[in-house]
Amino acid sequence: MFDKVQEVITQSENVLKGKKEQVKLVVSNILANGHTLLEDVPGVGKTTLVKYLSKSCGLKVSRIQFTNDLLPADIIGSSIFNKATNSFDFHQGPLFGELVLADELNRAPPKTQSSLLQAMEERSITVEGKTYPLPPYFTVIATQNPHAQIGTYDLPESQLDRFSIKLKMGYADKNSTLAFLKDSDTEIHLEQTKKILEGSDLLTLQKQIKQIHIEDSIFDTIYTLLELSRTQSDLIPLSNRCGIDMVNLSKAWAYLEQRDYVIPDDLFYLFPYIAGHRLVHPENSDIEFEHNTALQLIHSL
Repeated sequence: MFDKVQEVITQSENVLKGKKEQVKLVVSNILANGHTLLEDVPGVGKTTLVKYLSKSCGLKVSRIQFTNDLLPADIIGSSIFNKATNSFDFHQGPLFGELVLADELNRAPPKTQSSLLQAMEERSITVEGKTYPLPPYFTVIATQNPHAQIGTYDLPESQLDRFSIKLKMGYADKNSTLAFLKDSDTEIHLEQTKKILEGSDLLTLQKQIKQIHIEDSIFDTIYTLLELSRTQSDLIPLSNRCGIDMVNLSKAWAYLEQRDYVIPDDLFYLFPYIAGHRLVHPENSDIEFEHNTALQLIHSL
């Protein structure tokens, strides 16, 4: 199974040239059963990454293009009157998917963004008193434009806290960019992309990863980081959900590094991606600033 995961990473890297680290981080988060937030300017491969990973992992991708006039019912679904049965039938919206691509999430107002909250936390959706379960490997990969761009809204803290990691795609180096320009037909590459994993494989992998060992000393470090964020007035306190993400992602990262145990370097490497967007107020959202803030918290240990 490990070889299949490596093949998923390699297959995506071959198209998203120069984005090895980003691909590996997103794959590790899928294995940790977490949700991912990708922030960057348009046209750097955010949506392309999701398409390739969904096909490689055998997941049906459900895309939602967020706009300022999008309503919660457009995402969750709505009840439509059925004349034949003289009753209302619920028609599921695009949120009922396996891998949900929430494209340009911060172009929709908070009211619409909030329609994702229950699904991301409980992996179920309640409509008119009835709860509908989502697939156990349901995951959201959202993209957002930089805060300074026109027509964007701040993501509320409750929304940000549900994203296990936030990362930036960034621009590729010269060699990778030239290679992409010479062979930029992503649709052909997508057609040639083969399915490597199934949804059931992801469930098996997620169960295996939960068995990876973490020493008590690393749990103590996670607790200390949580407490430090709660005692500094200029930071948003980290939630226990963030602590759980630190545990799960550290295990997934150790798995990708071919270890059955977590080391402190796993936690310290992942911490800026896990905690940066939760520590900084959305109005001051800048991914570099967020990462520097997280690193300062580590240095204060």
